[in-house]
Amino acid sequence: MKICIYCSANADIDPDFFRMTEELGRWAASNAHSIVYGGVNQGLMECVARAAHENGAQVVGVIPTLVEKSGRISEQVDVEMLCDNLSDRKQMMQDYADVFIALPGGIGTLDEIFSTAASATIGYHSKKVILYNMKGFWDALIALLDDLQEKGFTRKEWRNQIKVADSLEEIESILKDLA
Repeated sequence: MKICIYCSANADIDPDFFRMTEELGRWAASNAHSIVYGGVNQGLMECVARAAHENGAQVVGVIPTLVEKSGRISEQVDVEMLCDNLSDRKQMMQDYADVFIALPGGIGTLDEIFSTAASATIGYHSKKVILYNMKGFWDALIALLDDLQEKGFTRKEWRNQIKVADSLEEIESILKDLA
């Protein structure tokens, strides 16, 4: 599978997130999955790319020109897919990847999650987003989505597009169900 990872490029975050991200990258490589991500050499982005690349996985970086110009492209990237901006990057990742896993992240990660899920809701694709709920990171978002659904603001059950996994084992189970 081509697994797209949405995650933070920040380094000053909980070290457990790095440990769990590294574990995910190694697991992806050991199961012959490719990693698709934003191509940046910082934070959890660099962590998952390094772990996957060093363990034999192909790493595809979808890289906006501003990132390229700033010199922040990871050396772990095997295939560079250049694009004009963040909107192009999201579309290219959606087109290229089979499934999406959202690790802890900020506004950009939220944007990626919801763009992908909204596209699925409308019918542009049937690919799933998995929230990797490391240490309960996504609990508040899950509660918000449940509240939106309860109040009738989601067309369907939001969990049809977005799955939740609290562990790598749960991610494996979800991916087996999708295969």
